[in-house]
Amino acid sequence: MYNIVKRIIKNSIPKRLVYKIEPFLRKLYSYSKKGNNHLCVICNFKMKEWVQLPNQDNLCPNCGSLSRDRRLYYILKEKYLSKNYTILDFSPSRSLFRKLKKEKNIDYLTSDLSGDFIADTKYDITNIPKDTNSFDLILCYHILEHVIDDQKAISELYRVLKPCGAILIQTPFKEGEIYEDYTITSEKERFMHFGQEDHVRVYSVLGLKERLQKVGFKIEVSQFKKDEYFGFSDNESVLIAKK
Repeated sequence: MYNIVKRIIKNSIPKRLVYKIEPFLRKLYSYSKKGNNHLCVICNFKMKEWVQLPNQDNLCPNCGSLSRDRRLYYILKEKYLSKNYTILDFSPSRSLFRKLKKEKNIDYLTSDLSGDFIADTKYDITNIPKDTNSFDLILCYHILEHVIDDQKAISELYRVLKPCGAILIQTPFKEGEIYEDYTITSEKERFMHFGQEDHVRVYSVLGLKERLQKVGFKIEVSQFKKDEYFGFSDNESVLIAKK
């Protein structure tokens, strides 16, 4: 039912209006989900159950966060949000955008080139119009698998990151080698080969780590386990790239 209603709203209401009224609609929807079995770390909503999506991910009925959004916010809260950081976030989820914009001790700048996310500006990640050493922290979650020239993007991320700064990076991962084939250009073929119509590769953790190290990053790979209460997924990998 959730996915049917979402599809109707998406197809019948302009995107900008959907973004405006979404918090109100979610509040109405989440009322019937109240309980004590789970907690969303982003909006602090306690519920009896998550909304399970077709891909088996757990969505918060109150703020719309996915499991990866909640994990990312948990990491940020534990390690980064207590500092007066200048943060650049590429294509943030709406739940995280709304949450982090309320944080008073950080300078939070968001970018989205696609127009599918709420953002302050539109930066091409392969040519970021900011000075060298501009940001303390960069959030690059599920971005690089969309970028054909990912080495140029990685070089730009290194350039605009401050010395001793960090980038939190995640993409879909596979075992073995990176899989990419630039002769695959149609949406149908990309879906078949890479799992999504606008993806151009599937990384392995080791393969992405090596590409990041090529430009000078020091890489720490963090592995996380499932947590039903917070709705965190199992075997989740996050790369922390430091300059």
